Amino acid sequence: MTPTARASARASPPRPLPGPLDFLSKTGTMPGRGLMIATAWTDSDAEFEFLGDGTAGNLAAEPAPQAAEAADRAEADDLALLDSYSRAVVGAAEKVSPSVVHIEARFAGRGRGGSGGGTGSGFVFTSSGYILTNSHVVHGASPIEVTLHDGTSHPADLIGDDPATDLAVIRVHAGELVPAVLGDSKAVRVGQIALAIGHPYGFQSSVTAGVVSALGRTLRAGSGRLIDDVLQTDAALNPGNSGGPLVDSRGRVIGVNTAMILPAQGICFAIAINTAKFVAGRLIRDGRVRRARIGIAVQTVHVPGPAAGGRRNGAGRGGVLVQGVEPGGPADAAGLEEGDVILGLDGQPVGGIDDLHRLLTEERVGVRTPLRILRRPEILTLQVVPAESQGD
Repeated sequence: MTPTARASARASPPRPLPGPLDFLSKTGTMPGRGLMIATAWTDSDAEFEFLGDGTAGNLAAEPAPQAAEAADRAEADDLALLDSYSRAVVGAAEKVSPSVVHIEARFAGRGRGGSGGGTGSGFVFTSSGYILTNSHVVHGASPIEVTLHDGTSHPADLIGDDPATDLAVIRVHAGELVPAVLGDSKAVRVGQIALAIGHPYGFQSSVTAGVVSALGRTLRAGSGRLIDDVLQTDAALNPGNSGGPLVDSRGRVIGVNTAMILPAQGICFAIAINTAKFVAGRLIRDGRVRRARIGIAVQTVHVPGPAAGGRRNGAGRGGVLVQGVEPGGPADAAGLEEGDVILGLDGQPVGGIDDLHRLLTEERVGVRTPLRILRRPEILTLQVVPAESQGD
């Protein structure tokens, strides 16, 4: 058949075209044949035209040059985007990897023979050898050994750890160290690239990539306190990643990898780097993070509206029920009793235990502070002087 062949069929009235042509309208493609057909209908006839000629006897239409060029440009743009993403990931990994370390910790009284060990990751953040990691990696450990990016191993000193935020600082004395650049977690946005770098299962400098999935999460620490402003990411974390850095596409540390949810996939968490900066500074200066305490055992309870000083038909609110008072402690000296319900501290509402923890900060140690309580049927204000907490 020639490249252009014309056939006509006359009927009155027009009969439907048989077979595959039934799928065609004014202009169409014959299914499975790559065949372009133009049809024109009149009252008394139907005409169709075969356009072009494909290989091996198949008839096909050549794409317009403009369409082919547009497809080529789109493919080139896609490749360029993928290449840019790859360059960003590679650049960030190469920038941070020299700062990432492998940590081996030994613990007395664990495992067979009265001792055991664990591993984790960390990263150098000063040229003088200070390393950030998780508290659960090194808490109570001795000795601690750090393997640097060049493969050399060095003993490390525990400068301090804070179980309430699951952060710790250790230090090595070595030669040339490459500190990681610390970013600003307040500038982090949901959806931006995030890379987790560490030593899971002992595999050195393993990199996983994902995005920041959410901001402002809270995570319960082993001490029972809530850790605020936690970053959620789908960059994969595995045992041994704990304490390693979570970095952005420019290689700046935005978080300290700390936890994952099992058996969920892609739900992992990192302590925000701004929290880590504050805690690391206190650990280097004091060896601990100072927090206040008032010496009570408590439970979160619901307080009806009128009992809390609100409207009779109000929805009520949360409070903190005092279940025990430490003899001679700050609460005992202030006159707090079992059965009292704490409603506020220093003018700030207390709706639960976590609110009370957040308000008992370093600044309130030794400072006379008003404590608003419900002692049925009265609402009273006591004066309490918080003491420094000796550990969480």
